[in-house]
Amino acid sequence: MADKVIVGMSGGVDSSITAFLLKQQGFDVEGVSFTLYEARMRKAFSKAPCCSIEAMNDAAKTADSLGIKHKIIDLREEFIEKVIEPFISSYYNGTTPNPCILCNKFIKFPYLLNEAEQKNAKFIATGHYANIAAVDKTCFLMKGIDAKKDQSYVLYALDSKTLSRLTLPLGKMTKNDVRETAKKLDIPAAKRKESQEICFIDESGYPCFIDGMIESKEGPLIDAESGKILGHHKGIHLFTVGQRKRLGIATGKPCYVIKIDSSENAVYIGTKGMAMRKQIIANEVNWLIDKNHDFKATVKIRSMMQDEPAIVEIIDKFKVRIIFDQSQWAPAPGQSAVFYQGNVVVGGGIIVSSVLQD
Repeated sequence: MADKVIVGMSGGVDSSITAFLLKQQGFDVEGVSFTLYEARMRKAFSKAPCCSIEAMNDAAKTADSLGIKHKIIDLREEFIEKVIEPFISSYYNGTTPNPCILCNKFIKFPYLLNEAEQKNAKFIATGHYANIAAVDKTCFLMKGIDAKKDQSYVLYALDSKTLSRLTLPLGKMTKNDVRETAKKLDIPAAKRKESQEICFIDESGYPCFIDGMIESKEGPLIDAESGKILGHHKGIHLFTVGQRKRLGIATGKPCYVIKIDSSENAVYIGTKGMAMRKQIIANEVNWLIDKNHDFKATVKIRSMMQDEPAIVEIIDKFKVRIIFDQSQWAPAPGQSAVFYQGNVVVGGGIIVSSVLQD
């Protein structure tokens, strides 16, 4: 009897080709889709986001075309509690969250595993561009071969139990390979456009999404060098470290957000050089490979950047200091720092440093 695998299907081309490849490899494939956000909760999207009801209908059509069973599970309430509310709270408190990491940790993979348990499935699968390698019964998370699409960054918060059940067929493919396969198969997902990075945010951006959900509080825009008040903002949720747009001030030179202080309800402005950092602190560290001493690594502080050489100093089990070889652009508190050795993910944590000068 073939091993059963539960595939998370978002309605997009990546998860659709994942299901196709696993069926082709001889697995007993079943698809499951999670309705996480319905566009009508806010306003009509010009393009239906992934995990909306419209996307789930596309996933069902694709599953039917592949000849596999498919199930839709409504997780909208759980998604609001575990992802959207923390997302809003983070911005309200002056930090920049990564909702994809929250979704993977608290929604997508736990509920895929739950479905696998109910269906007696040995494996779960998603359309992420990353790899799992097993050595002596230990599973390692690794980068995908397509450097432009590698998604190992957003998977660092998974635990060893999840990795041991997870298969990622697209890790050894490029995005172009996947698109070409979808065209040849002429599956419904082949015509679906690339999903947004944040599935519940439309083209108007996150400030419009948050406005109306929180009480905006005006505060000062402060020159970090002189301490002079340059103007006023309408809420710190409108800003993130490294931001240049929407400052609403004229200084005669390029200025950037270099610090957000929620206790003062203040946004500090400075030069590009002042936004560079060589050292950051990260806490809530999830270790995929146990480390009990400082080590050399490469580190990403945002999903689409190149990982950069650094020393990771262990402060305690859940907290590290990262010292880069070269200063990095605008590490934002609330984002994740993920550590690599070669192509292997060692672990990662939440950036908490917001020091003006290193």
